Amino acid sequence: MNTATGGSAPVLIGACQGCGACLLTCPEHAIRPDGGTLRVLASRCTGCGECVEVCPVDAISYRKEHR
Repeated sequence: MNTATGGSAPVLIGACQGCGACLLTCPEHAIRPDGGTLRVLASRCTGCGECVEVCPVDAISYRKEHR
């Protein structure tokens, strides 16, 4: 669980175009290429939100994790 965001983890939604802005911005290197898009590694994410801010197509959002 990502405790820095109270159990939230960033998720890439359908709008991702694979531009890499989030990949280059993430200080924890928690975003990785995955085919033609990108994937967030929740185990590395600290919830800083920098990826959400730099995404030009708003393809990253937060969701509550279900237990």
